[in-house]
Amino acid sequence: MTSELSPDLVIPEHIGIIMDGNGRWARERGLPRHEGHRQGTENLREVLQACGDFGIKYLTIYAFSTENWGRPKAEVNFLIRILETVIDRELRELHQKGVRLRHVGSSSGLPRQLQRKVQEAVELTKNNDSLILNVAFDYGGRAEIVRACQRIIEDGLEPEDVTEELFSQYLYTANQPDPDMIIRTGGDMRISNFLIWQAAYAEIYVANCYWPDFGREELKKAIASFNNRERRFGLVSEQLNGS
Repeated sequence: MTSELSPDLVIPEHIGIIMDGNGRWARERGLPRHEGHRQGTENLREVLQACGDFGIKYLTIYAFSTENWGRPKAEVNFLIRILETVIDRELRELHQKGVRLRHVGSSSGLPRQLQRKVQEAVELTKNNDSLILNVAFDYGGRAEIVRACQRIIEDGLEPEDVTEELFSQYLYTANQPDPDMIIRTGGDMRISNFLIWQAAYAEIYVANCYWPDFGREELKKAIASFNNRERRFGLVSEQLNGS
């Protein structure tokens, strides 16, 4: 962690980000929506660097939801091209910095060439551990839970064998800690089908800026807010304080 943050601050181990507001950012500047998505992709580089500097170990970004397939075809195609471009342009540098890439979501709807590139990126970086970057692309929390249930049934488990711990192992984020904090940019106060199992006790932070404007300083504000929360996990303050 850099000296930018007080050494007394608790750093969230796992942060999830709903990267919202690209379209509104572009519209307010008289630009086409795809310019907002392009600028949002450029902004991701700064946020990744800040996460590494601040000591965050897991970052899950909501890049494309299962519902996003319903957007105009031109926009969907552009978002898919962005993912491919990011892999082509950023993969080597991310690998050199020790970032491990993981795809969170379904890949069946992606073009075959992009599926291959995603698999190659995951394989190349599988032994890295400076930062685990989960890219939620074609991801939906409800679809993830349905998929987990289907796999449990396929494995022939008995009802009494199914615990919360076992169920978590059937999710895309198996073997990872649940997010400590969910950040949503753009000002809207909803979770939009993102990590709805894993975020049961995550602290929610809503940034009033759009994603293209959420940089290092905004992340520091979010971490400071996290440190002002009392995380009780269903208990009361007196139990946490030992009194």
